Amino acid sequence: MRILYVRVPEDRRDEVLESLADMDVEYAVLGSGSLADVPESAEPVAGVSEEDVLLQIPIPGDAVGPVLDALEDAGVDTEQYTVVSRGETAMTSTWETLEQRYSRDFDPLTMPELRSKARDLSQDDVSYYALMVLSALIATAGLLVDSPAIVVGSMVIAPVVGPVLTTNVGVITGDRQMVAGSLRMQALGLAVAVLASTALGVALQVFRFAPPVLDLSTIELVGVRLAPNMLAVIVGLAAGAAGGIGLTTKGPMSLIGVMIAAALIPTAAASGLGIVWNRPLVWAGTLALLIVTVVAINVACLLALWALYRPDLTGRGSVLEFQTLREAALLVAVVAVLAAVVLGTAGASAQQVAFERDANAAVHELVDDPAHQDLTVVAVRSEYVSPSLFAESQTVTVVLSDTDPDDAPPPDFADEIAAEIERRTGRSVAVRVRTVEFQEATP
Repeated sequence: MRILYVRVPEDRRDEVLESLADMDVEYAVLGSGSLADVPESAEPVAGVSEEDVLLQIPIPGDAVGPVLDALEDAGVDTEQYTVVSRGETAMTSTWETLEQRYSRDFDPLTMPELRSKARDLSQDDVSYYALMVLSALIATAGLLVDSPAIVVGSMVIAPVVGPVLTTNVGVITGDRQMVAGSLRMQALGLAVAVLASTALGVALQVFRFAPPVLDLSTIELVGVRLAPNMLAVIVGLAAGAAGGIGLTTKGPMSLIGVMIAAALIPTAAASGLGIVWNRPLVWAGTLALLIVTVVAINVACLLALWALYRPDLTGRGSVLEFQTLREAALLVAVVAVLAAVVLGTAGASAQQVAFERDANAAVHELVDDPAHQDLTVVAVRSEYVSPSLFAESQTVTVVLSDTDPDDAPPPDFADEIAAEIERRTGRSVAVRVRTVEFQEATP
């Protein structure tokens, strides 16, 4: 539930009380707005009359928007003095009626509540970057020991959800300063995570806690992040949309924050490992995946918020309203740079997604042949063979389960897969086949 504290001018009191009565909303008058006790040295609040009253109005959370609209229609400027606080429950003669009326209606948080909730998720710069470093260190350790539990732990403490949501709330509410500051925190936070992972990798090599030569692509949690793919895009879009919708509700954001961090922090850590172990293919692919994911999260979050609030993004007071030509030119320059990076990465990602689809189809077609009935496809992973995201060649790793170890795949099976993938995609590929042996007991 919510409790509204609203200052009502004396000349609007009758209209306000009638509006509240029509909505079955009960209230308490806490007192007048008399200035008798204000020290003479203090400046009086402009527009405040000694006859103003302060109303305390308990209502269900989903009724905040309708009640504020009713107050505005009755002539109250709610932006002058309105406080929205949380409560446990209310015991009034109409409370059950109000709960039943609004329990099935989804009414997103009002704009002031939306801004406040987004701001509550933000942190000061020191704690934000400190937590980003610590989450990256934990994720790096989790990747190196191939431990999903440790990687999940890094997602829990990563605070990246705050800047993601405040960026898009700033766009919706027309707050350019919020947008600029939040974008900066997103970019620097992820850069700090990559650098922290790199530093930890260097330290582990120097003190010989990790081998100087390590094939990162053989680590399962790194191997799934070697290049952008359709599933990663879907995860980013779903996480961003969930963040936008979740922010407009009365529910907590902790689990949604973990989901957003899950799409970003391990990938940033994998990029740092690729730099340390001098694997350009790893850091190029993971950085491409990181950029695609963060863009997908922000786009989906913005679209979700816009669909719920439908603000005018080009009107007066919006982020696209410019006071000077210099402001417009600066924004165009920044957008052009970002668009070049995003579109370039998106183009490479689209090629990669199409390639992965054809490669998967080729592998499954060969393995589904009756001659290989003991084999089952476990995973098909693709990796860039050049730091250039637009490289034509690819490396494909195929993991198969084998229930009959005595009947191993033919020695030229990798060549067969490579030929079929090349026929379908027109690209030359290097194929690695790894089998995992299983035993089957028949009933």
